[in-house]
Amino acid sequence: MSSSQTKKNVVLIGAGIMSATLGTLLKELAPDWEITIYEKLDKAGEESSNEWNNAGTGHAALCELNYTVEKPDGSIDISKAINVNEQFQISKQFWAYLVKNNLIKDPKEFVMPLPHLSFVTGEKDVAFLKKRFEALSKLHLFEGMEFTDDPEKLKEWIPLMMEQREIKEPIAATKIDSGTDVNFGALTRILVQHLQNQGVNVYYNHMVEGIKRTKDNRWELKVHDLDGIKMKYVTADFVFIGAGGGSLHLLQDTGIPESKHIGGFPVSGLFLVCKNPEVIKKHHAKVYGKAKVGAPPMSVPHLDTRYIDGQKSLLFGPFAGFSPKFLKTGSYMDLFASIKPNNIVTLLACGAKNVPLTKYLIGQLLLTKEQRINELREFVPTAKSEDWEIIIAGQRVQVIKDTETGGKGTLQFGTEVITSSDGTVAALLGASPGASTAVKVMLDVINRCFPEEMKKWEGKIKEMIPSYGQKLLDNPDLFRKVQDFTDEILGLGKENIQKELETIQS
Repeated sequence: MSSSQTKKNVVLIGAGIMSATLGTLLKELAPDWEITIYEKLDKAGEESSNEWNNAGTGHAALCELNYTVEKPDGSIDISKAINVNEQFQISKQFWAYLVKNNLIKDPKEFVMPLPHLSFVTGEKDVAFLKKRFEALSKLHLFEGMEFTDDPEKLKEWIPLMMEQREIKEPIAATKIDSGTDVNFGALTRILVQHLQNQGVNVYYNHMVEGIKRTKDNRWELKVHDLDGIKMKYVTADFVFIGAGGGSLHLLQDTGIPESKHIGGFPVSGLFLVCKNPEVIKKHHAKVYGKAKVGAPPMSVPHLDTRYIDGQKSLLFGPFAGFSPKFLKTGSYMDLFASIKPNNIVTLLACGAKNVPLTKYLIGQLLLTKEQRINELREFVPTAKSEDWEIIIAGQRVQVIKDTETGGKGTLQFGTEVITSSDGTVAALLGASPGASTAVKVMLDVINRCFPEEMKKWEGKIKEMIPSYGQKLLDNPDLFRKVQDFTDEILGLGKENIQKELETIQS
């Protein structure tokens, strides 16, 4: 049955980057479908998608060392890096389509070109970085990546980080100019505004408090209007739960078999933000280091140039911590409310496996500002405490589930989509690389939940994403065509990076 014959009623819970992306895709594919968004807060993109709650890295595995693991035989597993890179290319193609078709006016409002660097010290890590460079740089997906262990070259690449640095051990970095800084908060707000212009109803200050099956196999949502302090009930053919950390409770409420034996592990975060314009001017890159032993992958230290509200900023972090809240605006009872008879064994198994991680997070939580500044000085030796302030970043809820490889209570570091067997409800859980891969993840949701319609939509999807259905790794010519096209439309050409670097050097 075609989408024109079956006009679906779709509800998206949460006005974050995932719901905004899914809504925009569906509006292009099925413009006559009725879409409604419910958001607990008073505007879009205020939780995990907010620009101050994440690092804004357009995750393409250009600099993130946790995506390339050293195997016991000393070789580097680059499969995850390739996968993440391919997924980010899909996001870029969709954004370029939106800009080209005037659905987004100015790409500079949400994406800027920015070099991505990996930076390490010590003989062992330098050897690792060189092997990683040799494995990645031969692939066209990572074309243009450079490696150096020459301090003089590093002074050109990262002058702020090399200023007054005492070099007592080997030091090295890789650099690639095709990286990006993405303001996911701005992008979310642009997409949600576009949806509203297309007739999508967006209800702010509306909290979905319950979901249950109806007799005719639809979904009834209990929605709390926080302004009017009243309750209303709405029904939908399809529900997407994109409520960040709040998704787990709503998924559990659906009662679908796929929601069983799943728990959440909340991780809080902090960033140091530079207040000194002279310091901000000296750095132009995202520079990722190696995570400390025992640290979760989302706690890899990095020094990031950001573009927020048209202003250049500089962030360092994240410092991880533990909070039982599942959302920044959530409740201290969130973790306890997620414990159910069907997942308690899974949660207990996870707790037993992750005692070192819990200790690490608590230790991070207890750090003083001066201790955090000392960690920053590993990146910026000249850092002064008075130039930096602490901001609280977003909450992340990592998925805990039973897996074949990890056994009971495995902590998953990544993005997970849970869908019902009949495709009428889907929920997004987890964290990084999340927002960067939103388009690929939401296409997977559409594929799982609307398989019949997907056959008819394929032509439109290929118009939006020219590489759809093909592996860019296997097709160098297609990759270069796609990259040239998206870079031109999104303003990500190398000439823009060169202008900024010349400004710094002058």
